[in-house]
Amino acid sequence: MNYLESSLLIRVALQNVEAGVALRRHQLRPTHHGMKNSIASLLAGLLATSASVFAAGPFDPDQWPSVADPTRVVHFASADNSFLPLGDSWTSTLNILSGGDQVTSPVTLRSRTGLKVLGNYLNTADSGFTEWADNDTIDILMLVYGDDAVLGGDGQPRNFNFLIGTLPELSAPIGGQIPIAAKNQKWNWVLFRIVNGTRASDGTRFVGSIPANAQGGFQFGGVNGGTIRAEAVPNLIVRAIAFGEQGAFGEPTDYTEFEPPDACEPEPLTNHAFVDFQLSNDRELIVLNNGDQTTEILEGVGPIDDPRRAVRALGNYMNFGVPDNYLGLPCNDPRAMKICVEFYDDPALVGSRFGPDAYSTDATGSIGFVAPERWYTLRGSGEWKKVAWTIPAVTLFGVNVTPLTAGPRLFFETGQPFISRFDLAVLRVTPHPLAGQDPLADCFEDPDICTTNYGNYAEMNLATGLLDGLAPGTSAGDQNMIQAEAGPPGDLRMAIRPALDDGAPGFAHQYLNLAIVNEPFGPSTQPNARLAICMTYYDDPALVGQTFRPEVYQSDRNGITGFAFTSPTIAVALQGTDRWREAYFELPDVKFLGVNQGPQAAARFTVSGKIFFSRVRYAVIRPCGPLAGINRLAECQHPTLHIRREGADVVRLSWTAQVEGWILETTDNLSSPNWTPVLDLQFVEGEENVVLTPLVGSSFFRLRN
Repeated sequence: MNYLESSLLIRVALQNVEAGVALRRHQLRPTHHGMKNSIASLLAGLLATSASVFAAGPFDPDQWPSVADPTRVVHFASADNSFLPLGDSWTSTLNILSGGDQVTSPVTLRSRTGLKVLGNYLNTADSGFTEWADNDTIDILMLVYGDDAVLGGDGQPRNFNFLIGTLPELSAPIGGQIPIAAKNQKWNWVLFRIVNGTRASDGTRFVGSIPANAQGGFQFGGVNGGTIRAEAVPNLIVRAIAFGEQGAFGEPTDYTEFEPPDACEPEPLTNHAFVDFQLSNDRELIVLNNGDQTTEILEGVGPIDDPRRAVRALGNYMNFGVPDNYLGLPCNDPRAMKICVEFYDDPALVGSRFGPDAYSTDATGSIGFVAPERWYTLRGSGEWKKVAWTIPAVTLFGVNVTPLTAGPRLFFETGQPFISRFDLAVLRVTPHPLAGQDPLADCFEDPDICTTNYGNYAEMNLATGLLDGLAPGTSAGDQNMIQAEAGPPGDLRMAIRPALDDGAPGFAHQYLNLAIVNEPFGPSTQPNARLAICMTYYDDPALVGQTFRPEVYQSDRNGITGFAFTSPTIAVALQGTDRWREAYFELPDVKFLGVNQGPQAAARFTVSGKIFFSRVRYAVIRPCGPLAGINRLAECQHPTLHIRREGADVVRLSWTAQVEGWILETTDNLSSPNWTPVLDLQFVEGEENVVLTPLVGSSFFRLRN
């Protein structure tokens, strides 16, 4: 290397320092040892005097991080197509997927468009995935929005897992954590690093190749049509994603500093505001009458037997403002907000639709929109009704309300029904003192769940061939199922079980999945349902200790529908009684969207062994209306034994025939009981099991499962 070359190298180094670009060691490789030492000494001095320049972040959210290497191989995608290749080896071959259990939706924050994860997974497909077949490590760069989703539920950093590989051989390496400082309500670059391990079956790497035993949507070398899937990331918002060879974006330690959040007062000790026009009463909420959101208030509106004072929009919009920052400030963190509208279901407006439309997403006034399919369609019942909506991640900046604050604005597509009351609730989260409270718990997104318009019972009985709203689900992938006769001698029944090792090679088929057919409980758009489940299973002596339970289902939590999981402690273990028995479960908050089944479906069942089920029943326990609190499977928990005399010396004992696996026992002494089975003939009369037994002295009876 001559003097001119070394001078040029030093000058470039100085320019890079002034520009804030961290020099990479591989860019400084002079061949002459003396010159190498001189340059190294010079750079050491530059680094010593410019420590702040080389500090880790924060990086400009509108440019690739300054430590990124244009000479490395990188595949990328951006939600708004605003990022261009940094070098010749950078290509836009990534595609952020949306659909099924990995839905994303556009959202605008700080005037930049990103994609928000509406389920649990963020799946990215790489059309050039074979590039990574020889890489033992892959770096994953993301531009994420710094809200609650970047941390764990406790507000602390958590591990981010990435699912790689194809069914049935998968790996879920940990990519790293996002520091607490990234929760700043701003866009931040973060870097994950995962190990691209090898499969046991053929030694190829999980990312970059498709093995011979691949199953499912593996066209891009991963699961569900993707290549690398981020696991358990509900609500995460991303603007850009890039896959790169190790070091392509610097080191994870380069991504530890972030812009501080804007200063803001803490959330107040309030969560509910309302205005009641009928009672001329309010709590810090007023209807607006300005611009494109004009209104009028009239007396005596509604049915003859219930006239009310109410408001209606004169155009397409109606908006409500919160004075005095009663519910908080625009700079407070976005929260799920629930609104409840009490309106006149006017027969003259049948088919008209209305609902929340625009809302603010950040403290700068960026706007989000509620999907029109969530709006309510008037039925024309001629009654006053209440309907609710829960919208996630809303700020109080509002839409056209300055200097007041607000929640979502109402939109009327056709027709303007009268509104007698409007409620706005902020659903607080831990550690706020009001965390977990819903001030509008008695207002529902689908008022018809409080009527008899929807049913509350479905049953599948393979032993009798009855399929009443419930049937075996799709048998494929990791939920391959087998139907066959099972049970003790003398009581063989047609039943269903997971295939386990009888299914496709490579799967531990441990899942049982059922389909809800013909919408017996109503549409999937209804709010969470409290679901009772009764399962008739064969208590096989060869399977003592094997267990089953409903494991995973979909649920709406604060306006976001995602996966919910039951505790393993609710599992039922087989005892080996060689009888058909009943097991009861209750899920508090089920959406009928299904998991790898449907819609419609409820929970997917995990089963550890080849346990047969001949009958499964579902019952919805409604929270309101004429069916409120009714559980048609209550007897599955503890059947009631009815006793009455039949003549002078015969006792009639009966209990519901809907419950199986219970044995009638008797004893003549409760102080030192010796319970023995009643051996008299048991028969079915109507819907009851009946036993007639002679009355001898003092006798006591019980049912035992």
